[in-house]
Amino acid sequence: MISVLNFVFSFPQIQFANAEDKQEFSKFPTKAGRRSLSRSISQSSTDSYSSAASYTDSSDDETSPRDKAQVNSHGSTDFCVKNIKQAEFGRREIEIAEQDMSALISLRKRAQGEKPLAGAKIVGCTHITAQTAVLIETLVALGAQCRWTACNIYSTQNEVAAALAETGETGWVATLLKEQGGDFLNKELTRDYLTHWVYKKYPSVFKKVRGIVEESVTGVHRLYQLSKAGKLCVPAMNVNDSVTKQKFDNLYCCRESILDGLKRTTDIMFGGKQVVVCGYGEVGKGCCTALKALGAIVCITEIDPICALQACMDGFRVVKLSEVIRQMDVVITCTGNKNVVSREHLDRMKNGCIVCNMGHSNTEIDVASLRSPELTWERVRSQVDHIIWPDGKRVVVLAEGRLLNLSCSTVPTFVLSITATTQALALIELYNAPEGRYKQDVYLLPKKMDEYVASLHLPNFDAHLTELSDEQAKYMGLNKNGPFKPNYYRSGSLISCRLLFISNYSVLP
Repeated sequence: MISVLNFVFSFPQIQFANAEDKQEFSKFPTKAGRRSLSRSISQSSTDSYSSAASYTDSSDDETSPRDKAQVNSHGSTDFCVKNIKQAEFGRREIEIAEQDMSALISLRKRAQGEKPLAGAKIVGCTHITAQTAVLIETLVALGAQCRWTACNIYSTQNEVAAALAETGETGWVATLLKEQGGDFLNKELTRDYLTHWVYKKYPSVFKKVRGIVEESVTGVHRLYQLSKAGKLCVPAMNVNDSVTKQKFDNLYCCRESILDGLKRTTDIMFGGKQVVVCGYGEVGKGCCTALKALGAIVCITEIDPICALQACMDGFRVVKLSEVIRQMDVVITCTGNKNVVSREHLDRMKNGCIVCNMGHSNTEIDVASLRSPELTWERVRSQVDHIIWPDGKRVVVLAEGRLLNLSCSTVPTFVLSITATTQALALIELYNAPEGRYKQDVYLLPKKMDEYVASLHLPNFDAHLTELSDEQAKYMGLNKNGPFKPNYYRSGSLISCRLLFISNYSVLP
């Protein structure tokens, strides 16, 4: 069995001031909140922004999916989704996603006959979206049996979950792992939690796992911690630090989706706005590039001197959050850490400041500290809360501190195709690797696979690679067919290993 990533969800209820408002609201096809016509039809299922909502009647909305008895067309009840009747529309969402995920489809066709994952049992916890569904169905087509659950209560597309649950002939269903106990069902999972949960509660099962594929920053940190402590008893593949994940999913995806999420939720004008971005990794770089291009005045907070220097060279001020918090119009977290924006910071923000997270789960902003008696929460729009202080100051919190782009907007399908293909290849590699190739440690995706993922996506741009001549390949010491980068190459920053040994240890702090 191979453990992939992580996820679960719950469903908030919409409160109406009076019966007339509720009656008026029920005339519209969407069920959890109105949205302006400028906003995309596709949306997070927690609010049923998806037009799939029009395929369900609102009478079943008040019932938790855990309390409903549902059966798919194959007679199976082994799933927990909001409404299995949404499956038809979810299938169309998946088909649309497939159009822009040609690499996964190509991989599916190339390897389908060989069934490289035949016999593999894969447990996954990720965001459940149409793009994830394409990955899951690719793994199934390659021979795997899969069970999946959701890591974010706001990013799950209910209609897609229903479509996955409907495919009963595959022997797996989504989205909650029903058989694994109440503490699992009642806890929202971060993507690293599935591994942690199995490790803590079912150590005997954990030891039988063939491998782990992890693509979140914090999840990778957890794996390295286990490895350092000598407690990681299975090999793990660090997909997060692969070049294709860092450069494309983290950088290019966030460069587009940050603006999408902020515009949909707040209709903000970016020109002249004071914005602080916490973290200048690949996600932070993407966000800063987009915000700067629209005229925002952007500054950065960083703990890493190298990333801080990059920010300076890119024209951004590097500051401490406490130094600038009173002047900021927008605060964005991109660190993968916890309590980056504390209650103290929130208390000092000016009226109307927008706070959102592009980093990890719901840990970066201390939202829990805002649920105190002296503060009032006012839901002004789905995924948009005004937190009102006693003096009347309002701070705008988006998606309750969860991921902005996946909760409040959409993520480019093409970029997700790159990440999903990387994950699929990592699973194939771990499952088929000869005994002894991978020890009980954390490994980076081999650069040959990274380059293969990139090559699968080049036909979308009608791109044609130049080939090395034999003389050129010999001169560079490379194989003509790659890999063209050494294993220590990461995210476009390559330093000659010979430089690493110049300094004597006594020079270092």
